[in-house]
Amino acid sequence: MEFLPKDDPELAGLIKNEEFRIENTIDLIAAENHSPRSINEALGSVFNTKTIEGYPGKRFHAGCVYADEVENLAITRGKQLFGAEHINVQPHSGTSANLAVYFSVLEVGDRILAMRLPHGGHLSHGHRASITSKCFEFNHYGVDYDTELIDYDKVRERAHEFKPKMIVVGASSYPRIIDYEKMAEIAKEMSAYLFADMAHLAGLVAANVIPSPLPSCDFVTLTCYKTMMGGRGGVILCRRQHGKKVDRAVFPGCQGTSAVNSIAAKALIFKLAMTPEFAAIQKKTLENAKRLAKELDSKGYRIVTGGTENHQVLVDVSSKGLDGNAAEKILEAVGILTNRNVIPADANSPGKVSGLRLGSSAVSTRGMAKPEIVKIADLIDMALLGCDDKGLLDRVLQTVIALCKKFQVYNSG
Repeated sequence: MEFLPKDDPELAGLIKNEEFRIENTIDLIAAENHSPRSINEALGSVFNTKTIEGYPGKRFHAGCVYADEVENLAITRGKQLFGAEHINVQPHSGTSANLAVYFSVLEVGDRILAMRLPHGGHLSHGHRASITSKCFEFNHYGVDYDTELIDYDKVRERAHEFKPKMIVVGASSYPRIIDYEKMAEIAKEMSAYLFADMAHLAGLVAANVIPSPLPSCDFVTLTCYKTMMGGRGGVILCRRQHGKKVDRAVFPGCQGTSAVNSIAAKALIFKLAMTPEFAAIQKKTLENAKRLAKELDSKGYRIVTGGTENHQVLVDVSSKGLDGNAAEKILEAVGILTNRNVIPADANSPGKVSGLRLGSSAVSTRGMAKPEIVKIADLIDMALLGCDDKGLLDRVLQTVIALCKKFQVYNSG
């Protein structure tokens, strides 16, 4: 930073503190990752000040010649990366992208079937706290309580009873591969649109290490900062026949001026996602998640669904006499970042949070592999079981810091 320390030393200090925090903590938050420095450069570029409304070649402001080139670059790369017929790179966030999909082909009050939040869904999939539930009539499917896996026969039954115009597939805390083809069959029986939210899975899909929902779905949304390793912002992929409706729903339907700096970062991460280095990180992400689940299971922690097939590991900490809130705080105190999360068993007990959601993306991006994952599982167990022993917690914290110094995020160069 060259100018910020002069203009605002206080703010510059907070940014330095955040860099220090990142370097000295192990990030197991499934919705986070470490992005390349080049992403931050794109986000902080002069494109941050450019106002655009509309689409390339059809703007409502002058001076968009290079902004148009940036957006066209993101469009070309995104379509190539994901094999999409149409792409919109303007949404500010994943939720903005989801709203645009809903409003592109549905009317207010239309019926949508989606996954229940405690079973793995997302707020923007019709939770009562979300504006989506005030615009459309949602009904929700869930998982089988014994297997904690999606019961597709029950989804089909629910769909036939509810008769939705759209079915949403995808989740924020479901650690298993979703059968998109089977969901497409159900949607076809209803003459319903099928919409996949792969905000968490986009990097894994881009690297072809897990199946893509695109062949089976009318619409797919993603975010660029989770497994994708890029900057914040949403993206919509869809079939060609829905393209104009999606574009109108984004602008002028759901938002005005788009963030050109964010679109530039999307163009960059789409390019980086086509490299062997990116694919190797995504492959390692899967391996590390499986190893983490196996190690914690061997220590007596109940792993929701019995394992993982993506970057997430959902742990039922009630099996150790803890709740998710307490476990999250204990681990943060020793430099291990997670997030408390409801699990299917909590669905019928409002306010109860028995889970921790762990993600392997950030540690994999950092270069950690099997030996480090085994060590991290040991440290998690030591901290949670020895949470009343200050000396032990101090030793865990120092071990975490030492491990972080071996796998630096930004200071290694």
